[in-house]
Amino acid sequence: MAKEQIQVLNALDVAKTQWYHFTAIIIAGMGFFTDAYDLFCISLVTKLLGRIYYHVDGAEKPGTLPPNVSAAVNGVAFCGTLSGQLFFGWLGDKLGRKKVYGMTLMLMVICSIGSGLSFGHTPKSVMATLCFFRFWLGFGIGGDYPLSATIMSEYSNKKTRGAFIAAVFAMQGFGILAGGIFAIIISSAFKAKFDSPPYEVDPLGSTVPQADYIWRIIVMVGALPAALTYYWRMKMPETARYTALVAKNTQQAAADMSKVLQVEIQAEPKKDEQQAKSYGLFSKEFLSRHGLHLLGTASTWFLLDIAFYSQNLFQKDIFSAIGWIPPAKTMNALEEVYRIARAQTLIALCSTVPGYWFTVAFIDKIGRFAIQLMGFFFMTVFMFALAIPYDHWTHKDNRIGFVVMYSLTFFFANFGPNATTFVVPAEIFPARFRATCHGISSAAGKLGAIVGAFGFLYLAQNKDKSKADAGYPAGIGVKNSLLVLGVVNILGFFFTFLVPEAKGKSLEEMSGENEEEVGTKEESEQTHSYSNSNRTVPYV
Repeated sequence: MAKEQIQVLNALDVAKTQWYHFTAIIIAGMGFFTDAYDLFCISLVTKLLGRIYYHVDGAEKPGTLPPNVSAAVNGVAFCGTLSGQLFFGWLGDKLGRKKVYGMTLMLMVICSIGSGLSFGHTPKSVMATLCFFRFWLGFGIGGDYPLSATIMSEYSNKKTRGAFIAAVFAMQGFGILAGGIFAIIISSAFKAKFDSPPYEVDPLGSTVPQADYIWRIIVMVGALPAALTYYWRMKMPETARYTALVAKNTQQAAADMSKVLQVEIQAEPKKDEQQAKSYGLFSKEFLSRHGLHLLGTASTWFLLDIAFYSQNLFQKDIFSAIGWIPPAKTMNALEEVYRIARAQTLIALCSTVPGYWFTVAFIDKIGRFAIQLMGFFFMTVFMFALAIPYDHWTHKDNRIGFVVMYSLTFFFANFGPNATTFVVPAEIFPARFRATCHGISSAAGKLGAIVGAFGFLYLAQNKDKSKADAGYPAGIGVKNSLLVLGVVNILGFFFTFLVPEAKGKSLEEMSGENEEEVGTKEESEQTHSYSNSNRTVPYV
């Protein structure tokens, strides 16, 4: 049966780039657009939620979310995402990519709307409802990671596969950007209609009742792009690699791909051949072939996300610390949303979005391994450059320099491990485990995001408890937190050496499925040559 399978899959590997590839990028990418919008828009509205629901009469500063509530609102979607990555990754290998793909999208749409409609008479009940919907929103978002990556890798040709998978992931950049721009427009419109004095002039009047609509509108709009793509996701055929290699139906795979690629692919009739010995997930055979690879993809994603999410979720705090956003008491509620959104959009525009597309442009030229090493290296350099002379950056004259350095760490995260950790797990594992292994790797990443998001919240607090945010214990300060993140990036650099290079190779070459299919006596020799062909560091 190997011959027939290679015939249909070979047609995919050598297919010219055509319109269908681009529609697949957009259909899969809109999920990531929504993911990024939903996960990052919450960082825009947390300060507003604090002002609306946790106002304290007579307090010098506006209300803020208590530490446990803030951690829950920011972190609960990550917990959902982690669960969704593991569950839908496994389900995608069991039922097929297409069957599961629509479920994740519907969850996102329903829960985005539900988040915005969070109800209750007390702050506690509103936050509890919001957290409930954000958990299930994260669950749907989690499913999109393994499924989108696997579908795109299985549709792609081997020459431009890296760029196609990276382009799906790069839609995150536009999602972050859209979240920021939409928040700027909404807060400006409300500010023009319902202007109010700063908090220090009129504490109660500085937060107009209409501010409660702003965060709800921002959160709910995340449902739109997902809803618009649902129809097209349902029209996509099952990937040929799943149909041929997992469902063992090469004729169906050939028929599906003939329609998609608009070329005639002949499938030979099924012959009764000796079935190849297939090993299970986490079997001895799997661990000897792919154990180190899975450790490499999971550990690098875990380490990257500690650094990436601790910066991203709390960049508003960093901006406040260096004076880019004025003290909260000098602004009204709508002005604060506008300022935070503007700062976040500027960072996305200058560094986040270009970084993603640099990866798309170069991943099939210089390879995944080189981009990931380079990204971790420069992230380490810029983190230490921010941290060691941190007092220098807090002076008013040096703020622009701080923002430039901060932007460069984001640029090299995205033109680096943030993109490659997503691409590689979709290329190096066998088809029957591909979505599961990608789900495990991305779940390790989300575990890192939880560590980053929760840990940084406490770590970055001022060493002097009287200067720390209300309700928080004294931390180690922003400077020491940045030093810790620098060390995390160094570890990511070294764990990258466990990950193989997939540039220019077919998925079956990378996963060893060609050798596995033949199932002959020379299996041990093939396994030996397979492990040599998948060396981590390219031959020089």
